Order: sequence, then structure tokens, then C-alpha cells
Amino acid sequence: MQTADALVLDRVTKKYGDFTAVDDLSFAVHPGEVFGFLGGNGAGKTTSLRMVLDIIRPTSGSISVLGRAPGRENAPFLGFLPEERGLYRTMSAIDTIVYFGRLKGMSPGDARTEGLALLDRFGLSANTKSTVGQLSKGMAQKVQLATAVVNSPQLLILDEPFSGLDPVNQGLLEDEIRRASDKGATVVFSTHVMQHAERLCDRLLLLDRGAKKFEGNLDEARALLPARLVVTARHSLAGVAGVADCRAQGQPVDGWQDYAVTLKPGASAGDLLEHCSAGGIALRRFEEHRASLHDVFLHMVGTEESAK
Repeated sequence: MQTADALVLDRVTKKYGDFTAVDDLSFAVHPGEVFGFLGGNGAGKTTSLRMVLDIIRPTSGSISVLGRAPGRENAPFLGFLPEERGLYRTMSAIDTIVYFGRLKGMSPGDARTEGLALLDRFGLSANTKSTVGQLSKGMAQKVQLATAVVNSPQLLILDEPFSGLDPVNQGLLEDEIRRASDKGATVVFSTHVMQHAERLCDRLLLLDRGAKKFEGNLDEARALLPARLVVTARHSLAGVAGVADCRAQGQPVDGWQDYAVTLKPGASAGDLLEHCSAGGIALRRFEEHRASLHDVFLHMVGTEESAK
């Protein structure tokens, strides 16, 4: 199935009475990219993904999923890992994966072959016949992940997938996201942990209180904050072209002083370095500190609590 964009939301709004969970949201996810859907608790991430999956319907606006309206006919092409994990505790690991594969239109044989390969890759080859109730939490989470990818989906949707995972399983999940992307799948995952998005995303969207605050790549997100540098010089750089603020840090040593420098919007570290060279300003250290995605998130949303 070919389409210009794998997922499109066009002016989508979801209301519950007087409460607006998603507010006039528009964005597009391109085929084959890893797209981060970022926001704090209650930002509207899960509500948006449930509308994509046709679990709930929007109050207004339109959604396109692989060129179609949301609905059951998309199941063979989708993979979904919900935030709230839930499997049948009395079913074996392999039967669980086969069951979900069948729901997505796979034959029993293909679902079992792929399920056994996934269990082997996830280190669970000795637990194929163990019931979900007999597995540890981490093992059960791997089985849940296997149910999401068993059909090699064209669009893989993961809702807060890193929640509750230990560092080892977080690494395994990151590997699976990269593997799916390398095989041509489009991956959309929601998270409030910015480090995962920094490592994985081609592009990202920042959601706050149901409304879009930013959409673009990581460099574009970082460009929203002024560049900051640590410079060791003989004299202050205050007044140099492009410098918004220059503050001394600590005490000078042998005539050299450390300065924390903030650049004006649009100014670059390279431009400042050229100005210093042309102006004969002696430098012993010149380090640029790029804003993290967490910094950008706090700048856009405004509170540390929203990032938790």
C-alpha cells in the first residue's frame, strides 16, 4: 500500500463535555520515519493515538492512516503496543503471539514461525510454552512487544513503550524500533522521556494540553533556544556582535577568565568565533553547549512537572 504520508491528522479535535483533550491538531508522518509524539502526562498523546486506531472517534477533523480512514481494515498493516499492557495470563507465550497474528490476518503457520523467531530474538526460546502468568514482568513485556511486531507492520504505533522497562529491556525496545525502521516501517511512539526521542527520532512533535507546540527535527527543536557557550578569554565578550549576555564564572587564573556566553537569536558559534578572530580577542577555550530536548521541552511547556 503506497501513500504520500503514512499518517495524517488534519485539524483533529476531541472533546469530552467541556474538556478539550485534543485541540485542533494537525501533523503528518512521512513513510519510513521514526516520529516522536512527545508531551507530559495529560498532554493528549494517548487520546490522539486511540483516534488513529479507531478506538475512539474525533469530535471534528479528519485522520488518514496509510491512505485510509481509521478502521478494522487497517489491522493487517498496523502494530500497536498500548501503554497499559494486557495479555491473557493463561495463554502460553507462543499462543499469545499467534493469536494476535491471526487477528491481523496472518495464517496460523506464518504467525507461529514469526512468533518463535521473535521469542528466540528476545531470549525467550525456553519459555515458548510458559503461560503469561508464569513469566516475569519483563518477560511478559517482551511477549507484548512481539504481539505488536509479529505481522511486520507498515505502521508501528507505540504508546509510552518505555514505561516500566528496566534499562536492558529499554535497549531491546530501541533496537526493535530501529529494526522496524530499517525494514521500511513507519514508527510513531509517544513518550515523556526526552532521551529516547533524542536517540531515535527523525522528527518529533511536542504536545501540551492537547495543542501542538512544535513539529520538526531535533536540530530545529534545539534552535528554539539561544546557543550557549563557555569561553575562556582575557576580556569579556560583552558587546561583541551576536552576544546577548556574557557573565564571568569563578575567579580568573593567570589573567584568563571563564565566561558563560548566551548568543542572540540567529547568531551562531561560528560567527562569534570569526568576530573574535577578526577583533584580535584572545581565546583559550571555546565550547558550545547545545540545548537538550529536555531543555527545549521545559522552554516550550514551562514546568519541570510536565516533563515527568
